[in-house]
Amino acid sequence: MKRKPKIVLPAKYILLILTVVCVAAMITSFTLNISGGPLNAVAGYVFVPMQRGINTVGAWITEKADNLKNLSDVMAENDALKKQVDELTSELNTNNLEQYELENLRELLALDQKYPSYEKVAANVIGKSSGNWFSYFTIDKGTDDGIEVDMNVIAGSGLVGIVTDVGPNYAKVTSIINDTAQISGMVTTTSDNLIVNGSLQNMNENMVIEFSNLNDSDNKVAVGDPVVTSYISDKYQQGILIGYISSLSTDSNNLTKSGTITPAVDFEHIEEVLVILDKKQSAGE
Repeated sequence: MKRKPKIVLPAKYILLILTVVCVAAMITSFTLNISGGPLNAVAGYVFVPMQRGINTVGAWITEKADNLKNLSDVMAENDALKKQVDELTSELNTNNLEQYELENLRELLALDQKYPSYEKVAANVIGKSSGNWFSYFTIDKGTDDGIEVDMNVIAGSGLVGIVTDVGPNYAKVTSIINDTAQISGMVTTTSDNLIVNGSLQNMNENMVIEFSNLNDSDNKVAVGDPVVTSYISDKYQQGILIGYISSLSTDSNNLTKSGTITPAVDFEHIEEVLVILDKKQSAGE
C-alpha cells in the first residue's frame, strides 16, 4: 500500500499565513473592541513586542538623524569660522604690510629732513646684484624724473651710493660697498680726512668696509666716531653719513692709519631710496 506524500508548505507561505492571521486578529480586536479573550492575548504577545521594536528603531533613526543634523551644523559653523580666520589673517597681513610701508616712509621722511638743503626724489628698488648685498641695483626712476649720472643716493641713515647709469624710467646705482667705490670721507670728531674703499669681502666676513690714509697724528680718532662725506669730495655732497669707525691701526709708515667702517645703511635690505637731484659740479673723483 502506497503512502500518501506529505504536503509541505514553503516557509514563505507559512509566514504569509501567520501575518494574515495576526493582521486579521488585530483588525477584529480593534473593530469589535474586545477587551479580553484569546484575540487580545494574541495581540498582546505579537504586537506589543513588535511595537516596542518599531519604537526602538524609530528612536534610533531619530537619534541618528539628530546627530547628522548636529554634525551638519558643526561642519557649517566650522566652515564659517575658517572663513572668518582667513579674512582676519588677510586683514592682519594687510595691516602689517601697511605698517611696514608706513615705517619705511617715516624713515625716508626723517632722512629727507636730515638733509633739508638738497632737493630729492624717492624711488623704489626694482633689481639688484646677485648675492646678499646691494653692491649695485636698479631703481624705478630715471631722466624723466630729473635723475642724472653722478647723483648721490641715500637711504636708511646715510649714504648708499651714486648713480652710474640712467634711462628714461630707470637708473643704476653703484653702492659704497662695491669694490670699485672710493670716497673722500671725514671724521666728524676731528675733521681729519680719509679715503673710504668698498670691500665686498669685508662685508661678507665682518659687514664692514675699509678706510685708509687717515692722518691722526694726535691720536684723537676713536672707534665709534662717525665718518661723513668730505667737502673735498668731487662727486659726493658734503656731510652725508657713511658709517662709524669699527677698527683702526697705524700703518707701517707710522704717519697714517687704516681700518674699517661699519656702514650706516643696511646693505642687505634696501627697498626705497632718495636720490639727491643736486650734483656736485667738479672734476671726477
